[in-house]
Amino acid sequence: MKLDSLESLDIDKQVCFALYSASNALTRAYRPILEQIDLTYLQYMTMLVLWKKAPMNVKDIGADLKLDSGTLTPLLKRLEQKGLIERKRSETDERARMITVTEQGIALREQAMSVPNSIACKAQLAFEDALTLKRICEQLTNNLME
Repeated sequence: MKLDSLESLDIDKQVCFALYSASNALTRAYRPILEQIDLTYLQYMTMLVLWKKAPMNVKDIGADLKLDSGTLTPLLKRLEQKGLIERKRSETDERARMITVTEQGIALREQAMSVPNSIACKAQLAFEDALTLKRICEQLTNNLME
């Protein structure tokens, strides 16, 4: 198929639509699993970053999640309202907010331990295929963000 042919405009030939559909399906698959621990998908992704790296500033969290502050700030406020994180002024730069995980947030990590396996069971991909898919998605993201 030549890229300039009319056939190239078929939706079933679009990589972007396949990625969009897969992303939506994956996010929907997470929903009932994450409801059990009272988190949305983005809240879960944020907690994954914080469980690994906290304390960290909002800018670094945004960079890790590839989110702007307009999306991240309300997300962090909701996590704070749930008692999972604390937002404090940085001791070295009062303009920056440092995010730490609370005891309740640390306890939630134990509950979240079953999430990856639950999603893997739903996805039914071989481990090697899942790693290949992840690598290709990361490469695509990096290429498009340059």
